This record gives sequence, structure tokens and C-alpha cells, in this order.
Amino acid sequence: MGGNLVNDTNCCSVETVKGAKLVCDRLDVPHYTIDFTDIFRKQVVNNFADEYLNGRTPNPCVRCNSFVKWEAFFEQAKRIGASRIATGHYARIEADEGVLYLKKGVDPLKDQAYVLWGIPRETLANTLLPLGGLTKPEVREIARKNGFETAETPESMEICFVADDNYKRFLKDFRPEEVSKITPGNIIENGEVVGEHPGYINYTIGQRKGLGLSKPEPRYVKEIDPETNTITVGRKADLKVTGCYVSQVNWLIDKPVLPVRVMAQIRYNSKPAEAIVSEAGTRIRVEFSEPKLSVTPGQSIVFYKHDIVLGGGIIERQ
Repeated sequence: MGGNLVNDTNCCSVETVKGAKLVCDRLDVPHYTIDFTDIFRKQVVNNFADEYLNGRTPNPCVRCNSFVKWEAFFEQAKRIGASRIATGHYARIEADEGVLYLKKGVDPLKDQAYVLWGIPRETLANTLLPLGGLTKPEVREIARKNGFETAETPESMEICFVADDNYKRFLKDFRPEEVSKITPGNIIENGEVVGEHPGYINYTIGQRKGLGLSKPEPRYVKEIDPETNTITVGRKADLKVTGCYVSQVNWLIDKPVLPVRVMAQIRYNSKPAEAIVSEAGTRIRVEFSEPKLSVTPGQSIVFYKHDIVLGGGIIERQ
């Protein structure tokens, strides 16, 4: 889907396309390859670079799902006469009293509902998620029994357009002029300079390694400020916050009357925790029931009620 932006070992690679075609041939299903390079570059790759250059940590999979795999893909599907789209995400769409909800997948190890909070709500009625009610081993076994060529395909974990999973190298190649202007800067703790960093894009919130600091107790990146070219560090306990602001909110239910109590998840592999969502001007404010560690600007925060995805948004600076 990303054209030459992707490598040969990920979800959009040439080998993956070949595998899909072989399975479609076996099932006598028409197979089309559609080039979404332009929109992928504009909505996913450019945003990825912009966010890192702004001292934030993006989640490109969320934007790919929202702007490419649903919005653009759905429009293309309508052009070829398809009334629905289907994807391999481990999540479910189920109806309750005539209302459709996006729910977590039944396999807790593979659940991908977190990265789907940004899809257009109106597309739920025209989306199929056939793997959401299965575990990964069950899916593998179905593929083996049917002789699918993709039955043993290794899983892809890295960002599809970052070939070696090295985002620092990618940024230097993709935005060389802007990256070349980033100079070494100060590492600050409690208002005092305690070290020097080679460039703020080399760091993310919560990072411990690569700081070059000699302290009895480890230090972690607490804040990244591209305007002053500084990295603020602190002890692990210093990274805990009681809440955050959220922008670009997308509700997958009728917008609730705020404030509302939810379960909030702040990163893909973290557990949801109790929180209260309230209005805060053009943004919303999330207050956690207990302080959370490494709440990272640019990352997604997703709201749940039991296994239902209520919506989500992008974490902003405090």
C-alpha cells in the first residue's frame, strides 16, 4: 500500500501482496493491487516525521488505519462496487439493540482495538473483522487446514516504512535538511544542566538508555522541548502524571455527556486504567484515578467501557 516506502518483511511488502494473491487464486476470489502511496506518504509518513521533529512520539499505525485502511480504502471499495471492506485486525464489531460497537478482540495477546479508535464511525456498518473472535493459533490452524500459502508467514512488528526499525536513520534520510539543523543541546534536571544530548529527535518520553549520565539512581526522559533544544530528565517517580490533555478526539459512540468515567489506555501494550474524561475548551482533559507513568505526547489514548471502544484521541503536552 505504501509503494516503495515499505520494505520486504512487513504488512505491506511485495511478499505479502504475493501471499494474498495466491490465497485469492486458491479461493477463486478476484485480487486487485491498489496504489495508495500518495495518501500514505501524506497522512502517515509525513506526519511521522513532523511529530518526531516536534519532539513528540507518533503512532503511525493509528493514522494508517484511520486515513488509509478505512477512509481511502473504503472509498476505493465503493468504486469497484464492493459494499463492505474486511481487514485482518483482531477486533470485533457487534450490535447491541441495533447499535454497532467496536470491541476488543477475544485474544488478549493480539487485540488491536487500541489502534482502531480513529476510524470513521459510519464505516462500522460496512466493515467486517473476521479474526476478532479467534485467537492467533486458531487462525494459523485454519490457514494450515486450507493449505493457504500464508499459514506460516512470520508476524511483522516493526513500522512498515522504517526498513531496519531505526527511526533515527529514517528521519535523516527522509528529512535530511531539517535533521541536519538539529544541534546538540542541554540535558536538564530540576532547572540545572546535567549533561548534553546529540539531538532531541534521538529520544522519547520514558527513555533511560543513551543519556550518558552517571547517577546512583537511573534517570529517564521526562520532557522534550524542540524550541529550546533541551531534554528534561528525572527519576522514574518524576515521570508520573495525574492527567493529560487530549486533542483530535474521535467518538465511536454517541458523544457522551462529560464528565464521564472510562477505562483509559495510554499505549498499545499497557493495561487500561480508571479515568475521568471532561471538557477542556477545544480539547478534553483526562484525569487518572492513579498517577500514570510516561504519558507521551503524540501517542494515542483510548477510552473503553468493558470491551467496547468508546473513542480516543492524541495525548498533548501538559
